[in-house]
Amino acid sequence: MNTAEMVEVVLPGKVEPEGLQVRRRTVPAAGPGRVVVRMEATGVSFAEQQMRRGRYYDQPPFPFVPGYDLVGTVAAVGEGVDAALVGTRVAALVKVGGWASHVVVDAADVVPVPDGIGAAEAETVVINGITAWQMLHRKARVRAGHTVLVHGANGGVGSVLVQLAHAAGANVIGTASARHHAALRQRGVTPIDYRTENIPARVRELAPGGVDAVFDHVGGRSVVDSWRLLAPGGTLVSYGSASTRDDEGSKQWPVLKLLGRIWVWNALPNGRRAYFFNVWAGRALSPSRFRGRLHADLTEVFAALQRGEITAQIAAELPLARVAEAMRLAESGTVAGKVVLHA
Repeated sequence: MNTAEMVEVVLPGKVEPEGLQVRRRTVPAAGPGRVVVRMEATGVSFAEQQMRRGRYYDQPPFPFVPGYDLVGTVAAVGEGVDAALVGTRVAALVKVGGWASHVVVDAADVVPVPDGIGAAEAETVVINGITAWQMLHRKARVRAGHTVLVHGANGGVGSVLVQLAHAAGANVIGTASARHHAALRQRGVTPIDYRTENIPARVRELAPGGVDAVFDHVGGRSVVDSWRLLAPGGTLVSYGSASTRDDEGSKQWPVLKLLGRIWVWNALPNGRRAYFFNVWAGRALSPSRFRGRLHADLTEVFAALQRGEITAQIAAELPLARVAEAMRLAESGTVAGKVVLHA
């Protein structure tokens, strides 16, 4: 490829994965305070699955380039940015724009990737790692001896949550389909088959006094059960509504309904707390504080990866040109870990 040319994937509207368009254009200049990152790895997350259906609650208008996060090497810097950054491997959380061979990012938003961590390996823990770390440590404040319930324990966020909770000394119960149970047991997780078992009844058998934290990406009926399973002083962290993925109608309604429930629950005088976790919360009000927290937490996640407390789960690696195949695979529910795209 010519150094001045780049490849990007465009989501033109509500389309099947095969409707994603691969385009070529000129690599943009960095601009003041910004850097051009030559993408080495980006991923397919639940957000992009929602976006192609027009169901992600604050997605931009079509057409746009999806891609929630990326890992790559700084290829060029703009005015006011330290030239020493060129050649550094970095990670960035961008929400959209990551599915491209070259991505322009604010220099303040990139986080260095430590030596010895590969690009695809690092990619598996950017959005998934930040989400898991902040929910576990900033919201639920899980400590040694706690018992936690992780829904979708084999998923992108769930698999990192399980490992970070274990590293913190917590006992972990995880829901997943039966084919993932052996792998979960190897990680010290007590698995529950969400397809064949009564989750609330099984959790009460395992933790008669309730659990100290529940991490729920399912939404809908599940989040009500999750709240009821909390021990006194316990914390529910809801971070999605996977159960409404294929619903029609307002994409805001499931989130607004959930926020209403959380408001009511938090008004109850029982010492329990509920949160709807949004990784972008606080960014508009205090960009510098948001960036500082993100930088610190992702650095902690990378350190945990280096120590072997969490392991990168790469389900598959495919080039951008095979993005439809990557999306189908990620949506199939048959893989464990992250589907990674590379330039």
